[in-house]
Amino acid sequence: MLTLASHPLAAGALRAATETPTTDAGTTQLILAAVLGIATIIVLIVWLKLHPFLSLMIGSAVLAIVAGIDFVSAFVSFSAGLGSTVAGVGVLIALGAIIGKMLIDSGGADQIVDTILARTPLQRLPWAMALIAFVVGIPLFFEVGVVLLIPVVMMVARRSKVSPILVGIPALAGLSALHGLVPPHPGPLLAIDALGANLGLTLGLGLLVAVPTVIVAGPLLAKPLAVWVKLPPPTTVLGVSERDEDAPRPSFAVAVTVVLLPVILMLARTVVEMTGTLESPVGKGLEFIGTPLVALLITSLVSLVAFGSAMGRTRDEISTLVDKSFAPIAGILLIVGAGGGFKQTLVDTGVGDVIASGISDANLSPLLAGWLVAALIRVATGSATVATITAAGIMAPLAADLSPTHAALLVLAIGAGSVFLSHVNDAGFWLIKEYFGMTVGQTFKTWSVMECVLSVVALIVILLLGLVV
Repeated sequence: MLTLASHPLAAGALRAATETPTTDAGTTQLILAAVLGIATIIVLIVWLKLHPFLSLMIGSAVLAIVAGIDFVSAFVSFSAGLGSTVAGVGVLIALGAIIGKMLIDSGGADQIVDTILARTPLQRLPWAMALIAFVVGIPLFFEVGVVLLIPVVMMVARRSKVSPILVGIPALAGLSALHGLVPPHPGPLLAIDALGANLGLTLGLGLLVAVPTVIVAGPLLAKPLAVWVKLPPPTTVLGVSERDEDAPRPSFAVAVTVVLLPVILMLARTVVEMTGTLESPVGKGLEFIGTPLVALLITSLVSLVAFGSAMGRTRDEISTLVDKSFAPIAGILLIVGAGGGFKQTLVDTGVGDVIASGISDANLSPLLAGWLVAALIRVATGSATVATITAAGIMAPLAADLSPTHAALLVLAIGAGSVFLSHVNDAGFWLIKEYFGMTVGQTFKTWSVMECVLSVVALIVILLLGLVV
């Protein structure tokens, strides 16, 4: 019987699509390939305004061809990397989107915000906003967190008659730190996947790094920024959707428990692994439920009950909410997948090994090198995700020789670099500008400065941890 795979032409195409391409290129050619590939991505995103998915795809092809891969096999590594990345990271992002959607739509996020603000005196408002962003931001993508919290910031500023900078910067610092440092956000997940780091360990260290980083870049920095850029208390609050006050919503305890559940499950697995109790019945159980995919799946199902059926929603309504949670992440998944393809092209061509060797010969700390690469690409492209993907691909060969703790710290260093200096080529820059009603100059003096401080403080904390762990 003649099958598709047995046909000579089909068999040849199948081999071409699955065999890892090889190249005999020298060091100079590989470095040139890396420079041209990354430059292509930057030019396409910054000047031609091409979507990052297409830019990463074209940049991968340029990298492969200049590195000596034949034209037919130019996209083999890209396709393999895209598939493995979406399989490993894409599902986690989708599950996180479900949790975030259920949290917002049920009023759970509102409950967390209202409960914390109700117990906060005026002088503690900046700290309260940082805490709210830190808690609510764990399952939410940055843009979703901004849309959710900035109207709250404006309401707090109006009622308290204070500058929106004073209460807004702490909230933005909390959201940005979690976005760059803490899984299950896309950037840290991508870096963990590319570097082979332990997710639970990275999560624990990420939270440890995020706390002092948010304190410095949030409440402490907000005071001088509010003096430097004087914004009057807002008289109107844009973007606030009226919610039925009589509609049921989960309690504060339930909302916080669901938000923290995946964190607790993944950290529990890490503790079991580090204490060497995996072989016990309890250890095996915690190892299973602490697996990232299982932990987020469990949390997603719990959110459907706690934020869905327990709030009186029908099964059809819950199904509709889950369906709606996927639409906003379609673009993110494509970018994430394309980034994985670019990373795999870097690895298969040997470019990553050459750059890693150069960093080793220069006696530069891998943590500092990872931060620098991510920061440079972030400034050039304006995309934290692209910066994380590219830097992780470049640093992947070095990670193989690092201890599990330092591999996790390298993930965090890359994440810290990926949020450095948001400016006019970053969509987040314009989002903040419009919500706060600031000029471009004022946005540079507040949001951009905060991002720089946050990135540098995070790096300092990471380097200090690298000396003691």
